[in-house]
Amino acid sequence: MFAPFSLRSHQGSTNITDSDSEDEPQLPLNQFYPYIRCALCCGFLIDATTITECLHSFCKSCIVKHFFSSTRCPTCSIVVHETQPLYSVRPDRQLQDIVYKMVPSLEESERKQMISFYKSRGLEMPKPVGVSPQCPVVLKRQRRGNIPESVFTIPPELDVSLLLDFVGAEDGINNYKPLERRYVRVSGEATIRHVELFIRKKMELSPTCQVDMVCGDHLLNHHQSLKDIQSTVGEEALEDGLLVLHFGLLLPFES
Repeated sequence: MFAPFSLRSHQGSTNITDSDSEDEPQLPLNQFYPYIRCALCCGFLIDATTITECLHSFCKSCIVKHFFSSTRCPTCSIVVHETQPLYSVRPDRQLQDIVYKMVPSLEESERKQMISFYKSRGLEMPKPVGVSPQCPVVLKRQRRGNIPESVFTIPPELDVSLLLDFVGAEDGINNYKPLERRYVRVSGEATIRHVELFIRKKMELSPTCQVDMVCGDHLLNHHQSLKDIQSTVGEEALEDGLLVLHFGLLLPFES
């Protein structure tokens, strides 16, 4: 939305110093560029956003635009998410605060650009979210298991949460990659074939390897949708609200 902040006025001219101690070493700001600049726009981080899979950070607007054409991290090329990479990015407010402190003029410059943006379009400037200075700030301890809020909410069509339980492989099937993600959220319209393809890709299975899937006591067919399975099997298929699918790896039958 906003143009990246110019780096020329800062290169080689700004130092990180301790005003209270002359004994502290002075380091040029450009030594910190790999940590406070966005690899996509090469400007200082604005609305710093971090990929949870690899912890690489970018400007929010930059990484959102990038995910329109790719699902891989621009820095390390790891697949962030097969279909919805924005589910795996989180705002990094602590990193953004560090950037603003290291580059004092950056926050004010962004504020002026934001005011200009809204004014030129006849829009009302959003009110900043903050705490009144008259009231002491009280930080509550974060509960264990709390997950930072995602940049985007999960759409309602992804209405089935899966637990993929690997029950093992038949003798003779070796060199498969462990399934790192057992918990998956997908559309109820997805079929067992879709789930099988997901497992094959994640575990890097050979095409000759057979994947059998079971829910409760029911051996599942490729054409069955997850919504149908959930309604047919009922509560016995659920574990803490998750649809549990057990799968194993088999050798193909010889005719």
